[in-house]
Amino acid sequence: MITVSIDADIKAKWPQGQCYYSPGSPEELAILGIDLLVKELGTQSALAFIEQVFGKYPADQQGLQDAQRD
Repeated sequence: MITVSIDADIKAKWPQGQCYYSPGSPEELAILGIDLLVKELGTQSALAFIEQVFGKYPADQQGLQDAQRD
């Protein structure tokens, strides 16, 4: 199994405040990115943006861990 780790310190600022993040995995980074997209674009626009990303991959796309188990 391949393990991907992320070493990042992210400071996000907007008029209402700021937050600091240290995601350690692709999943945590994705949640952070989606949270920031919703704050910036609103729910519907963020969802449309995310759907564009999913549109690049076939519905049966396997992740690295799934592919290695086969």
